Amino acid sequence: MTHTLKDGTTLPAVGFGTYPLKGEEGVAAIVSALEVGYRYLDTAVNYENETEVGQALRRSGLPREEVVLATKIPGRFHERELALRSLADSAQRLGVERIDVGLIHWPNPSRDLYVDAWRALVQAQQEGLVAHIGVSNFTAAHLDRIIEETGVAPAINQIELHPRFPQAEMRAANVERGILTQAWSPLGKREAPFDEPAVVAAAERLDVTPAQVLLAWHLAVGSMPLPKSATPERQRANLDVPRLALTNAEIAAITELGRAEGRLFGGDPDTHEEL
Repeated sequence: MTHTLKDGTTLPAVGFGTYPLKGEEGVAAIVSALEVGYRYLDTAVNYENETEVGQALRRSGLPREEVVLATKIPGRFHERELALRSLADSAQRLGVERIDVGLIHWPNPSRDLYVDAWRALVQAQQEGLVAHIGVSNFTAAHLDRIIEETGVAPAINQIELHPRFPQAEMRAANVERGILTQAWSPLGKREAPFDEPAVVAAAERLDVTPAQVLLAWHLAVGSMPLPKSATPERQRANLDVPRLALTNAEIAAITELGRAEGRLFGGDPDTHEEL
């Protein structure tokens, strides 16, 4: 199973989230992820681990073209020239000539510079510094504004998405605009519903872990999850979920675990600021 971007590019079913992996232990964990089969690494300037991600890629010995590297522009660099510099600096820290996926980390609407950052990504793509461009934590209104002002739609929108916060409307908005939905914190961290009857029943039926069931739910609803784990056993388990087939009833039951206030920390894109 793969995900297909609007230009026909395919991405792996499951990516690897690298936050907060840092230092030598972080490099070792990312190398392990590559060794067990991950081919999409998600990082960001604000994770402060782009150097470790690049080191892990080189240490793995994998050909550069086999691994998709994604990073994000932070809010403090939304001005166009600063955004272009941020991307160039990210490429240098990663040790690559081209970034595969460049995203805006948060819209930070009170500063009202996310359109400038988007114009920078469009320019960076045209100049070959970034292959695919997208956003993170954008609402439908944010998406429509950058599309209307530039004529260019994002390939990806990475959002908070997990069974406690299933984001049906936002997922539909992405689909309507031809945008792939990626999920950060796909298990829901401390709110992960591992003990919920719907999850336990599906795990027992499939003879897998509750975490695998939750990741399978992501794939079933069209989301590309980005789980993070530092242990090879869990890395393998997370990567193994494309073979799992949930029933429609199981998908619905897990989706029904959602809550109106299901965000992990109140990160509403209309009000949250992350510089």
